[in-house]
Amino acid sequence: MSWVLLIIAGLFEVAFAACLGKAKGATGAEATYWYIGFLLCLAVSMLLLVRATRELPIGTAYAVWTGIGAVGTVLVGILVFKEPATFWRMFFMTTLICSIIGLKFVSN
Repeated sequence: MSWVLLIIAGLFEVAFAACLGKAKGATGAEATYWYIGFLLCLAVSMLLLVRATRELPIGTAYAVWTGIGAVGTVLVGILVFKEPATFWRMFFMTTLICSIIGLKFVSN
C-alpha cells in the first residue's frame, strides 16, 4: 500500500507543477485558482509522501517521489506546454524511469 501512496503522491507533484505552469500564463482570478490548485496538490502530495515513508526507506521514497514528479512534469511540459521532445530529453527521462524501477526492486 505504501508504494501506491507514493505513486499517487508523485502524481500530485506533477499536478502542482502543472498548476504553476498554468498560473504563469494566467491573470486575475484565473491565476488565483491555479495557485490554489497548486497549494492543494502540494499539501496532498506531501501528506501522501509522509504516509509512504512510514514503511518505506526515506531515501528510496524521496527518490521515487521526485523521479515520478520529474518524469511527469517533463511529459506535461511536452504534451500541454508544447516544450520540445528532443532525443536527449527523452533519453535521460528513460534512464530516470529505469532508475526508479531499479529502486523499487531493491527496496522493501
